[in-house]
Amino acid sequence: MYVAELEFKIIADTNFAQAESAIRHYIEKLIFNGQILGREFPTAWQQDRFCSRIVIPDEHALLAKYHSKLGNTALQQLGNAGLAYPQLHVLGMDLMSPHTDPCAKAKSYILYTRFSDTCSPLRCGEHFAPTALYQLKTSEPDHEQLIRWQLQYQALDEIQMQHTRVLDKTAERSLQQLHSTLNKQGRKLAKQLELTNGIPVFYALYSGTSTNCSAEADKTCPGCGKNWRLVQPMHDIFDFKCDSCRLLSNIAWDCQSSS
Repeated sequence: MYVAELEFKIIADTNFAQAESAIRHYIEKLIFNGQILGREFPTAWQQDRFCSRIVIPDEHALLAKYHSKLGNTALQQLGNAGLAYPQLHVLGMDLMSPHTDPCAKAKSYILYTRFSDTCSPLRCGEHFAPTALYQLKTSEPDHEQLIRWQLQYQALDEIQMQHTRVLDKTAERSLQQLHSTLNKQGRKLAKQLELTNGIPVFYALYSGTSTNCSAEADKTCPGCGKNWRLVQPMHDIFDFKCDSCRLLSNIAWDCQSSS
């Protein structure tokens, strides 16, 4: 990942409301296409221009050829707000984020995210490194549905990770139960990505607690009921894999010491 600045030079009469709206609209469209990461983009006024601080998956992420149709429309609308096309200044690699996957085309992907992630929710199956979403085909105008799913997942994950928890059981059930609304949405999105790109996409099913730790290592796939235990953990995280159900999971974290 890279830290960068987008510079929006003022080229005609404008006001803060117009400029703020146009900049926000443009950057949000890039976020929903996977070209910009995270939800925050602090923006400063510097007399004749506005500058937004952003994080991008790689140095080429903001090339116009990668914009969705919605992104290109938002780019054109900047002029209506008295702003020039943005100039990108890459400041350097982001030390706080994982590096984007180097694969030109992965053999498989994993849909996986946690509350502290500031990267794409899609990972390379081989390297477990984040994959830039804008490089993938989508049947939708952009990847907004996937990004919004990630935001909901991370919000629930953060709730159930807190020491003093509110709605912890509700959050944990949403993350752990295969047929929760959250996981049904995630699996549907994973299937859509697989069908559109022709590459297997596995869904990482989180397992935090168990009512029976002694049987946890021998649990079967919740999708088909078959044995799915791996001989060796995958990426030091996943103890289970079902190719037919496209599921990955782990021995419940609370049971790890006794497995």
